[in-house]
Amino acid sequence: MTITQLKYTLAVAEYKNFTVASEHCFVTQPTLSMQIQKLEDELDAKIFNRSKKPIELTEVGKKIIEQAKVIVDESNRIVDIVHQQKGFVGGEFKLGIIPTVMPTLLPMFLKTFSKSYPKVQLIIEELTTEEIVRKLTDGYIDAALAATPLENEAIKERVLYYEPFVGLIPNEHRLYDQKKIKVEDLELDDILLLEDGHCFKNSIINLCRANKKNTAHHFQLESGSFDTLIKLSKDGLGMTLLPYLNTLDLNDKDKLHLREFETPPPAREVSLIYHKSQLKMQLIEALKSTIDGVIRGAIAFSDVDIISPINKN
Repeated sequence: MTITQLKYTLAVAEYKNFTVASEHCFVTQPTLSMQIQKLEDELDAKIFNRSKKPIELTEVGKKIIEQAKVIVDESNRIVDIVHQQKGFVGGEFKLGIIPTVMPTLLPMFLKTFSKSYPKVQLIIEELTTEEIVRKLTDGYIDAALAATPLENEAIKERVLYYEPFVGLIPNEHRLYDQKKIKVEDLELDDILLLEDGHCFKNSIINLCRANKKNTAHHFQLESGSFDTLIKLSKDGLGMTLLPYLNTLDLNDKDKLHLREFETPPPAREVSLIYHKSQLKMQLIEALKSTIDGVIRGAIAFSDVDIISPINKN
């Protein structure tokens, strides 16, 4: 039994496909299959039910995978300990980022981080908050950028910034003539929302439900991206709420539709998060330091009302 065999087995368990797993492990599919077959022969047990599509774990396979995670994780810690002792900032670092943070924050720090730490192999994946929590728990990613607080005792949160919500109001809307809007002005059925799976949608629903007159559950329209919400709002189909960083690249004409909230504005808390057992702290600190340096000039808000990203249904 080898660590490599266990890593290949974990990859198949994650992707439920030998070909996809081999691509992520950077080996040929026959090589990966052969190593897993050797492991099964040595254990005299079938880890995967290959007749199922997608591939499923057998009952004993589920137990083997749980132990394999522990073994591979502990083997990785040996390397981490040596790196920390040497002060080395390098190696593979898997980072998850929620979709509503990826397009605004990533371009701000990626080039600076890559230039400052050329020995780090940064592997970035866009994931929902639910996927991030699962992958952090299972050890498939090292850290993530997500809206917090998540109220998960197994996950540590390092706050990076507070990002206020900003209203985008079409011309004929009842709130268009107001210089600033209030939370009490919001009506849930009047707001264009992101689709299910986006924690920013949960934050808006939580914000509106704080206003007792917002109790309905039938939404006018939902979309998968802020760009689409902006276009639909400009077409007069309703107002929408955007994170502050998403408003910076709007053209001057579109910015005329923006309305800030009265102080303290509702805001989301964006944090660098990782599992409490994480040992790659030299990489965590390097990433946080880099983001702190670039975000400081973009957001200077502190007096805000943090809205939870947790689904309160």
